[in-house]
Amino acid sequence: MATITADMVKKLRDQTGAGMMECKTALTQANGDFEEANTILRKRGLASAAKKAGRAASEGLIAYRVAADHSSGTLAEVNCESDFVARTPDFLQLMQNVLAEIDKAGAAATDAWLKDPNGPVQKLVAAAIAKLGENMAVPRFVRYAGQGYVGQYIHLGGKIGVQVEFAGVTPAISAREEFTTLVKEIAMQIAAASPSYASRDAVAADVLDKERAIYRAQMENSGKPAGVIDKIVEGKLGAFYGQVVLVDQPSIRDPKTTVKNVLAAAAQTLGAPVTVTRFARLRVGEAAQ
Repeated sequence: MATITADMVKKLRDQTGAGMMECKTALTQANGDFEEANTILRKRGLASAAKKAGRAASEGLIAYRVAADHSSGTLAEVNCESDFVARTPDFLQLMQNVLAEIDKAGAAATDAWLKDPNGPVQKLVAAAIAKLGENMAVPRFVRYAGQGYVGQYIHLGGKIGVQVEFAGVTPAISAREEFTTLVKEIAMQIAAASPSYASRDAVAADVLDKERAIYRAQMENSGKPAGVIDKIVEGKLGAFYGQVVLVDQPSIRDPKTTVKNVLAAAAQTLGAPVTVTRFARLRVGEAAQ
């Protein structure tokens, strides 16, 4: 039987992040073989992850990374059970490791890839569960790359993350302070007002048909002529756009104007139009609701 020294235990702990006693027990069972001891701990870690999988992981943070030239960006929701664990160095390192794997995978990083139990992200999560003793999850991520200028805004200490992509941004425009201010304003708008669509064109026809049907039903017994009802329905639809379409929303900075007008004013200042092509808003715990 091999003698298990304190240095051996420390070395295995540094490699695996497992507790001192668990490392000593694994080394004893493996007769000092580090590879075998590592396998024993991994098996126990994965078993531990499965055991904790039923526990609610509704805390956590939004991990974020944007390229220096803003050509790409990633947001990922990383969950745990307590806000205390969410602030630990190990959890923050998990967030960075998850972002690194998404970047490495590039276009191959899909929802199926994310949830693959043998994939890199799930292996990272399982190891973190074994080390930190809480259930964890990475339920979703958003990655934009190569289609425009990507900006980000993180709100509430990491509980809400916004990613927004702009078209029409030249290097000269991106270098201007007015544009940087615009990006932050639009991202803060999305964080605060939570729109669903970037433009009216993005609203699906069946969604509009459903809204129109609701408004018509509300007017069913009004006795008003059909032409009047049509105008009222379209008026109500305009109010609907003002709630769910980014450019139709009242600006959070100045509710008397719309985001569309904010973008138009920015175009005048910048000397060229810039448009929002897409955006994402992730809030911690939202995916589990």
